[in-house]
Amino acid sequence: MRNLKTVVVLVMMLTFCLPFAAVAEQADEKETHKTESPKEVLLVHAEEPPISGSVGLGVFNRYVFRGYELSTDSFVVQPYVSVSYKYFSASFWGNIDSEENPTQSFAPDRADEKSFNETDLTLSYTFVIDKLSLTGGYIYYGTKYTAETEELFLTMSYDTLLKPALSVYRDITEYPGTYVNLSVAHSIPLVKDITLDLGASAGYFAGDYDYWNTYESSTGDYTGDKYSAFHDGMVKAGLTIPVAENISVQPVVQYWFPLSGKAKRTVDGASFNHNGKLDDTLVAGINMTLGF
Repeated sequence: MRNLKTVVVLVMMLTFCLPFAAVAEQADEKETHKTESPKEVLLVHAEEPPISGSVGLGVFNRYVFRGYELSTDSFVVQPYVSVSYKYFSASFWGNIDSEENPTQSFAPDRADEKSFNETDLTLSYTFVIDKLSLTGGYIYYGTKYTAETEELFLTMSYDTLLKPALSVYRDITEYPGTYVNLSVAHSIPLVKDITLDLGASAGYFAGDYDYWNTYESSTGDYTGDKYSAFHDGMVKAGLTIPVAENISVQPVVQYWFPLSGKAKRTVDGASFNHNGKLDDTLVAGINMTLGF
């Protein structure tokens, strides 16, 4: 299994790098045969899209965030709304747990009770250069089970086979640290506009605040070096099934796993990482989406 996970990560990294090598080659060709100034090339946007958005609802057997298991032995309902105008976007996402139960990463504030325990708000702007998209933004995490926090993020994606995307997230308030995620995705047409949707991702985390100190046997507390490691991996498969104009349902299965020994390590029964160790975890459920 360890070798399989290593291969998955290497394939994803190669997949991401190859398209950008092609971009560099194209840039050299443009330099030799250019017919317009570099400034004109860099500032070209694709045709600006109109107002668009989506409203949806997800129902899953558990909530996993960056490999951390934040619910168990219950089901979660996750409503979301996203609206875009030109290249600006705003979105809302929430998590309702039918019955909060403790996990290695989650200490509920109302055990055995239903709770609307997270509300996330995201603002972003996307800049497009041909097939390359750069998105920068801000996320507010309104969490009941831990201190609320904020992040800034930057995502670079390329519209080619497997649609590689590299994202960097930086916590700027409660838990200073940097999370980097590389993802790929591909959809395969089946029948009657139904698609098979495949994807995978790999994450790396580096904490730089005392909160991220690791557990030490000698002190029996979190007094060790700050946690940094190849963190979480995820592979997924699902279907997109149109049921009416602009309405679709998407059954999906995700398999999450730790990417390194540090991510799953325990010391004297305590998680090496203050936020909790990562386990192999299966998530299954369905998204229902209305686009407009």
